[in-house]
Amino acid sequence: MSLDASKWAWEIKIPTKKGGALKPLKKLVLLSLADRAGEDHCAYPSMSRLVDDTAMDRKTVLKIIDELIEDGLIEDTGERKGKTKQVKVYQLVGVKGRERGPKMEPFKDENTDLKGTNNGTVPTTEQFQQFHERVPTIPSKGPNVGTRNLPKNLPEESKNKKDWLCFKKLREEIYLADPDLDFEYLMTASWGDREKRAFEIYNADKNLCDVLMNFHFADWLIHAYRTKYSKPAAGQQAKAGDSKPQHLTEKQIAAFAQKLAHHSEFSSKYSEPGDSYEKLAAKIAVKLEDPAQAKKWEKYLKQVGFTGTIAGEAA
Repeated sequence: MSLDASKWAWEIKIPTKKGGALKPLKKLVLLSLADRAGEDHCAYPSMSRLVDDTAMDRKTVLKIIDELIEDGLIEDTGERKGKTKQVKVYQLVGVKGRERGPKMEPFKDENTDLKGTNNGTVPTTEQFQQFHERVPTIPSKGPNVGTRNLPKNLPEESKNKKDWLCFKKLREEIYLADPDLDFEYLMTASWGDREKRAFEIYNADKNLCDVLMNFHFADWLIHAYRTKYSKPAAGQQAKAGDSKPQHLTEKQIAAFAQKLAHHSEFSSKYSEPGDSYEKLAAKIAVKLEDPAQAKKWEKYLKQVGFTGTIAGEAA
Protein backbone atom coordinates (compact mmCIF):
# COMPACT_ATOMS: atom_id res chain seq x y z
CA MET A 1 0.00 0.00 0.00
CA SER A 2 1.33 3.47 -0.93
CA LEU A 3 0.49 6.24 1.53
CA ASP A 4 1.42 8.86 -1.05
CA ALA A 5 -0.87 7.28 -3.66
CA SER A 6 -3.79 7.16 -1.23
CA LYS A 7 -3.23 10.78 -0.18
CA TRP A 8 -3.04 11.80 -3.84
CA ALA A 9 -6.28 9.95 -4.67
CA TRP A 10 -8.14 11.68 -1.82
CA GLU A 11 -6.97 15.15 -2.83
CA ILE A 12 -7.14 14.92 -6.64
CA LYS A 13 -10.07 16.70 -8.31
CA ILE A 14 -12.04 14.39 -10.55
CA PRO A 15 -13.02 16.04 -13.86
CA THR A 16 -16.52 15.66 -15.19
CA LYS A 17 -17.74 15.21 -18.71
CA LYS A 18 -21.14 15.00 -20.30
CA GLY A 19 -22.41 11.45 -20.38
CA GLY A 20 -19.60 10.23 -18.12
CA ALA A 21 -19.76 8.44 -14.77
CA LEU A 22 -20.58 10.29 -11.57
CA LYS A 23 -17.58 11.83 -9.81
CA PRO A 24 -18.11 9.85 -6.55
CA LEU A 25 -17.98 6.57 -8.52
CA LYS A 26 -14.79 7.57 -10.35
CA LYS A 27 -13.26 8.63 -7.03
CA LEU A 28 -14.13 5.23 -5.50
CA VAL A 29 -12.41 3.29 -8.30
CA LEU A 30 -9.36 5.57 -8.11
CA LEU A 31 -9.15 5.07 -4.33
CA SER A 32 -9.36 1.31 -4.76
CA LEU A 33 -6.44 1.41 -7.22
CA ALA A 34 -4.42 3.70 -4.93
CA ASP A 35 -5.12 1.44 -1.95
CA ARG A 36 -3.32 -1.38 -3.78
CA ALA A 37 -0.50 0.62 -5.35
CA GLY A 38 3.10 -0.27 -4.58
CA GLU A 39 6.05 1.98 -3.94
CA ASP A 40 6.33 2.60 -7.69
CA HIS A 41 2.70 3.84 -7.61
CA CYS A 42 1.57 1.05 -9.94
CA ALA A 43 -1.45 -1.11 -9.20
CA TYR A 44 -2.70 -4.32 -10.77
CA PRO A 45 -5.79 -5.52 -8.87
CA SER A 46 -7.92 -8.05 -10.66
CA MET A 47 -11.23 -6.92 -12.09
CA SER A 48 -13.09 -9.10 -9.58
CA ARG A 49 -11.22 -7.32 -6.77
CA LEU A 50 -12.27 -3.88 -8.06
CA VAL A 51 -15.85 -5.10 -8.39
CA ASP A 52 -15.82 -6.34 -4.78
CA ASP A 53 -14.19 -3.13 -3.50
CA THR A 54 -16.59 -0.73 -5.20
CA ALA A 55 -19.79 -2.82 -5.20
CA MET A 56 -20.23 -1.90 -8.89
CA ASP A 57 -20.76 -4.22 -11.80
CA ARG A 58 -17.87 -5.20 -14.07
CA LYS A 59 -19.11 -3.16 -17.02
CA THR A 60 -19.28 0.04 -14.98
CA VAL A 61 -15.80 -0.47 -13.51
CA LEU A 62 -14.32 -0.98 -17.00
CA LYS A 63 -16.04 2.18 -18.24
CA ILE A 64 -14.72 4.22 -15.32
CA ILE A 65 -11.16 2.93 -15.82
CA ASP A 66 -11.34 4.05 -19.46
CA GLU A 67 -12.51 7.49 -18.30
CA LEU A 68 -9.69 7.74 -15.74
CA ILE A 69 -7.20 6.97 -18.53
CA GLU A 70 -8.81 9.67 -20.71
CA ASP A 71 -8.61 12.11 -17.78
CA GLY A 72 -4.88 11.44 -17.52
CA LEU A 73 -5.11 10.16 -13.93
CA ILE A 74 -3.93 6.62 -14.74
CA GLU A 75 -2.26 4.97 -17.69
CA ASP A 76 -1.89 1.40 -18.93
CA THR A 77 1.81 0.50 -18.66
CA GLY A 78 1.40 -2.37 -21.11
CA GLU A 79 2.71 -4.80 -18.49
CA ARG A 80 0.58 -7.77 -17.50
CA LYS A 81 0.60 -9.74 -14.23
CA GLY A 82 -1.09 -12.77 -12.75
CA LYS A 83 -0.93 -16.46 -13.57
CA THR A 84 -2.56 -15.89 -16.94
CA LYS A 85 -0.56 -12.70 -17.63
CA GLN A 86 -3.80 -10.86 -18.37
CA VAL A 87 -4.10 -8.53 -15.37
CA LYS A 88 -3.29 -5.00 -16.52
CA VAL A 89 -0.77 -2.88 -14.60
CA TYR A 90 -1.86 0.75 -14.20
CA GLN A 91 0.44 3.66 -13.32
CA LEU A 92 -1.07 6.40 -11.14
CA VAL A 93 -0.09 9.63 -12.88
CA GLY A 94 1.07 12.59 -10.82
CA VAL A 95 1.76 10.91 -7.47
CA LYS A 96 4.66 12.57 -5.69
CA GLY A 97 6.11 11.60 -2.34
CA ARG A 98 9.00 10.31 -0.34
CA GLU A 99 8.55 6.63 -1.22
CA ARG A 100 10.80 6.75 -4.29
CA GLY A 101 14.48 6.36 -3.50
CA PRO A 102 17.13 8.87 -4.60
CA LYS A 103 17.96 8.75 -8.28
CA MET A 104 21.48 7.46 -8.85
CA GLU A 105 23.58 8.36 -11.86
CA PRO A 106 26.28 5.82 -12.74
CA PHE A 107 29.85 7.02 -12.53
CA LYS A 108 31.12 7.85 -15.99
CA ASP A 109 34.69 6.91 -16.67
CA GLU A 110 35.75 9.58 -19.16
CA ASN A 111 39.28 8.23 -19.58
CA THR A 112 39.52 4.69 -20.90
CA ASP A 113 43.26 4.94 -21.53
CA LEU A 114 44.93 1.98 -19.86
CA LYS A 115 47.90 4.19 -19.09
CA GLY A 116 45.74 7.06 -17.77
CA THR A 117 45.57 8.30 -14.19
CA ASN A 118 42.16 6.63 -13.70
CA ASN A 119 43.52 3.15 -14.25
CA GLY A 120 44.38 1.00 -11.24
CA THR A 121 42.96 0.18 -7.86
CA VAL A 122 43.58 3.56 -6.17
CA PRO A 123 40.97 6.21 -7.09
CA THR A 124 41.99 9.80 -7.65
CA THR A 125 40.64 12.56 -5.41
CA GLU A 126 38.06 13.55 -8.06
CA GLN A 127 36.86 9.96 -8.44
CA PHE A 128 36.56 9.59 -4.67
CA GLN A 129 34.43 12.74 -4.39
CA GLN A 130 32.14 11.73 -7.29
CA PHE A 131 31.67 8.28 -5.79
CA HIS A 132 30.44 9.72 -2.50
CA GLU A 133 28.27 12.28 -4.25
CA ARG A 134 26.24 9.64 -6.07
CA VAL A 135 25.92 7.05 -3.28
CA PRO A 136 24.30 8.43 -0.09
CA THR A 137 25.75 6.87 3.04
CA ILE A 138 23.82 6.78 6.31
CA PRO A 139 25.60 5.74 9.52
CA SER A 140 24.21 2.47 10.82
CA LYS A 141 23.61 4.09 14.20
CA GLY A 142 22.29 7.35 12.79
CA PRO A 143 18.92 8.81 13.81
CA ASN A 144 17.47 8.32 10.31
CA VAL A 145 17.95 4.55 10.12
CA GLY A 146 14.94 2.25 10.26
CA THR A 147 11.20 2.75 10.11
CA ARG A 148 10.98 4.03 13.67
CA ASN A 149 11.64 7.53 12.36
CA LEU A 150 9.09 7.41 9.54
CA PRO A 151 6.17 9.00 11.49
CA LYS A 152 7.90 12.37 11.74
CA ASN A 153 7.64 12.63 7.95
CA LEU A 154 3.95 11.68 7.80
CA PRO A 155 0.76 13.75 8.13
CA GLU A 156 -0.82 13.78 11.58
CA GLU A 157 -3.54 11.33 10.63
CA SER A 158 -1.03 8.82 9.22
CA LYS A 159 0.78 8.80 12.56
CA ASN A 160 -2.38 7.90 14.44
CA LYS A 161 -3.92 5.54 11.90
CA LYS A 162 -3.85 2.01 13.26
CA ASP A 163 -6.75 0.51 11.32
CA TRP A 164 -9.26 1.22 8.55
CA LEU A 165 -10.77 4.33 10.16
CA CYS A 166 -10.13 7.57 8.24
CA PHE A 167 -11.46 10.69 9.99
CA LYS A 168 -11.37 12.77 6.81
CA LYS A 169 -13.50 10.28 4.85
CA LEU A 170 -15.83 9.68 7.78
CA ARG A 171 -16.38 13.42 8.27
CA GLU A 172 -17.21 13.79 4.58
CA GLU A 173 -19.73 10.94 4.59
CA ILE A 174 -21.47 12.18 7.75
CA TYR A 175 -21.68 15.69 6.34
CA LEU A 176 -23.25 14.40 3.12
CA ALA A 177 -25.85 12.49 5.11
CA ASP A 178 -26.64 15.30 7.56
CA PRO A 179 -24.74 18.63 7.48
CA ASP A 180 -26.24 19.62 10.84
CA LEU A 181 -24.67 16.76 12.80
CA ASP A 182 -21.73 17.71 15.03
CA PHE A 183 -18.88 15.48 13.85
CA GLU A 184 -16.64 16.39 16.78
CA TYR A 185 -19.34 15.32 19.22
CA LEU A 186 -19.76 11.96 17.49
CA MET A 187 -16.00 11.35 17.61
CA THR A 188 -15.62 12.26 21.29
CA ALA A 189 -18.85 10.74 22.61
CA SER A 190 -18.40 8.09 25.31
CA TRP A 191 -20.39 5.58 23.26
CA GLY A 192 -18.30 6.03 20.09
CA ASP A 193 -15.75 3.28 20.82
CA ARG A 194 -18.50 0.87 21.77
CA GLU A 195 -20.29 1.39 18.46
CA LYS A 196 -17.00 1.05 16.54
CA ARG A 197 -16.35 -2.34 18.15
CA ALA A 198 -19.88 -3.47 17.36
CA PHE A 199 -19.49 -2.34 13.75
CA GLU A 200 -16.20 -4.23 13.37
CA ILE A 201 -17.70 -7.40 14.82
CA TYR A 202 -20.68 -7.11 12.46
CA ASN A 203 -18.42 -6.77 9.42
CA ALA A 204 -15.70 -9.20 10.53
CA ASP A 205 -16.59 -11.80 7.89
CA LYS A 206 -17.02 -9.29 5.06
CA ASN A 207 -14.19 -8.44 2.69
CA LEU A 208 -14.67 -4.64 2.62
CA CYS A 209 -11.96 -2.16 1.66
CA ASP A 210 -11.18 0.80 3.93
CA VAL A 211 -13.24 3.19 1.79
CA LEU A 212 -16.41 1.10 2.10
CA MET A 213 -15.80 0.51 5.81
CA ASN A 214 -15.81 4.28 6.40
CA PHE A 215 -18.82 4.70 4.10
CA HIS A 216 -20.94 2.17 6.02
CA PHE A 217 -19.62 3.24 9.44
CA ALA A 218 -20.96 6.76 8.82
CA ASP A 219 -24.47 5.32 8.39
CA TRP A 220 -23.96 3.09 11.42
CA LEU A 221 -22.95 6.02 13.65
CA ILE A 222 -25.80 8.24 12.49
CA HIS A 223 -28.34 5.47 13.04
CA ALA A 224 -26.97 4.72 16.52
CA TYR A 225 -27.01 8.40 17.46
CA ARG A 226 -30.60 8.89 16.34
CA THR A 227 -32.05 5.70 17.78
CA LYS A 228 -30.11 5.28 21.03
CA TYR A 229 -28.27 8.40 22.09
CA SER A 230 -30.25 11.47 21.00
CA LYS A 231 -33.68 10.79 22.49
CA PRO A 232 -35.28 13.78 24.30
CA ALA A 233 -35.01 13.80 28.06
CA ALA A 234 -37.97 12.50 30.07
CA GLY A 235 -40.90 14.90 29.95
CA GLN A 236 -39.58 16.69 26.84
CA GLN A 237 -40.90 16.40 23.32
CA ALA A 238 -39.35 17.46 20.08
CA LYS A 239 -41.05 20.56 18.77
CA ALA A 240 -42.62 20.29 15.36
CA GLY A 241 -41.06 22.61 12.83
CA ASP A 242 -37.68 22.79 14.60
CA SER A 243 -35.90 21.56 11.48
CA LYS A 244 -35.74 24.14 8.72
CA PRO A 245 -36.82 22.87 5.26
CA GLN A 246 -33.87 22.52 2.92
CA HIS A 247 -32.90 21.62 -0.63
CA LEU A 248 -30.51 18.79 -1.33
CA THR A 249 -26.98 19.83 -2.31
CA GLU A 250 -25.17 18.37 -5.31
CA LYS A 251 -23.06 16.14 -3.05
CA GLN A 252 -26.12 14.94 -1.13
CA ILE A 253 -27.91 14.11 -4.38
CA ALA A 254 -24.98 11.98 -5.57
CA ALA A 255 -24.63 10.19 -2.21
CA PHE A 256 -28.34 9.51 -1.64
CA ALA A 257 -28.87 8.42 -5.25
CA GLN A 258 -26.36 5.61 -4.64
CA LYS A 259 -27.99 4.61 -1.36
CA LEU A 260 -31.51 4.61 -2.81
CA ALA A 261 -30.34 2.47 -5.73
CA HIS A 262 -29.27 -0.19 -3.20
CA HIS A 263 -32.44 0.20 -1.07
CA SER A 264 -34.36 -3.00 -1.74
CA GLU A 265 -37.89 -1.59 -1.39
CA PHE A 266 -37.14 1.55 -3.37
CA SER A 267 -35.23 -0.16 -6.20
CA SER A 268 -37.89 -2.84 -6.64
CA LYS A 269 -40.51 -0.11 -6.98
CA TYR A 270 -38.76 2.35 -9.26
CA SER A 271 -36.20 0.33 -11.27
CA GLU A 272 -36.84 -1.00 -14.75
CA PRO A 273 -35.87 -4.40 -16.17
CA GLY A 274 -32.19 -4.43 -17.12
CA ASP A 275 -31.24 -1.48 -14.91
CA SER A 276 -27.89 -1.83 -13.15
CA TYR A 277 -27.27 -0.15 -9.79
CA GLU A 278 -25.30 2.60 -11.49
CA LYS A 279 -27.90 3.24 -14.16
CA LEU A 280 -30.64 3.40 -11.54
CA ALA A 281 -28.52 5.73 -9.37
CA ALA A 282 -28.05 8.08 -12.34
CA LYS A 283 -31.81 8.19 -12.94
CA ILE A 284 -32.48 8.84 -9.26
CA ALA A 285 -29.92 11.67 -9.16
CA VAL A 286 -31.70 13.45 -12.02
CA LYS A 287 -35.04 13.08 -10.25
CA LEU A 288 -33.66 14.36 -6.91
CA GLU A 289 -32.64 17.62 -8.55
CA ASP A 290 -36.37 18.43 -8.66
CA PRO A 291 -37.41 19.58 -5.12
CA ALA A 292 -40.96 18.36 -5.68
CA GLN A 293 -39.75 14.85 -6.55
CA ALA A 294 -37.27 14.87 -3.66
CA LYS A 295 -40.15 15.77 -1.35
CA LYS A 296 -42.12 12.84 -2.71
CA TRP A 297 -39.25 10.47 -1.84
CA GLU A 298 -38.55 12.06 1.56
CA LYS A 299 -39.67 8.91 3.37
CA TYR A 300 -37.04 6.80 1.59
CA LEU A 301 -34.37 9.48 1.96
CA LYS A 302 -34.76 9.38 5.73
CA GLN A 303 -34.45 5.59 5.68
CA VAL A 304 -30.98 5.91 4.10
CA GLY A 305 -29.65 8.63 6.39
CA PHE A 306 -31.22 12.01 5.53
CA THR A 307 -32.46 14.14 8.43
CA GLY A 308 -34.51 17.27 8.37
CA THR A 309 -37.24 18.29 5.97
CA ILE A 310 -37.19 18.68 2.21
CA ALA A 311 -38.36 22.10 1.06
CA GLY A 312 -41.28 22.13 -1.38
CA GLU A 313 -44.46 20.15 -1.97
CA ALA A 314 -44.66 16.57 -3.14
CA ALA A 315 -45.25 16.14 -6.86
